[in-house]
Amino acid sequence: MQLKVELIRRADNLLIEGLIVDLAPNHVDDFANLWLEQLRIVEADDKFWDWAFKRDFIDRNEEYEGYALEAEGCTQGLMKIETQRHGSIEALGRRLVYIEYLTTAPWNRKEIQRLPRYRGVGSNLLRYARIRSVELGYGGRVGLHSLPGSVRFYDDQMMTNYGADEENDDLVYFEYGLLRRQL
Repeated sequence: MQLKVELIRRADNLLIEGLIVDLAPNHVDDFANLWLEQLRIVEADDKFWDWAFKRDFIDRNEEYEGYALEAEGCTQGLMKIETQRHGSIEALGRRLVYIEYLTTAPWNRKEIQRLPRYRGVGSNLLRYARIRSVELGYGGRVGLHSLPGSVRFYDDQMMTNYGADEENDDLVYFEYGLLRRQL
């Protein structure tokens, strides 16, 4: 699987090509060797995420998929989705793609780097989750629980905010409903 996407390189505001691909060992290596130290320094919520374990889990369980967004020779974002067990709140239990993890490289985060390197990493991965939902026959439905620091991002993506979910550590639950137009 490969999907070409566009990112904005913030240094010069030029569009550059990115590629969403299946999660592979080199993406896990980039997380461990290029991202992790920066995430620890700023106490990011995702500093404890073990992408080597996640990739192994994905390989052993057919209902899980992993993706990476690459640009200019480096991993810019990572996502793990579940495709068979979660139901929609908006559509009363109809299946959806559930995003378990979505993260962008530390240099793409304004709270870590004053001028982020690229813009559009998270939104492109989120858009790809909708594409997968359509491909699976779920009509573009996507759900996720947001870490506290990402709530505004998902609000800005026009996802429906269902508020804090007591069953999931009071994380805010978001959902995209049925897609009404082609992506």
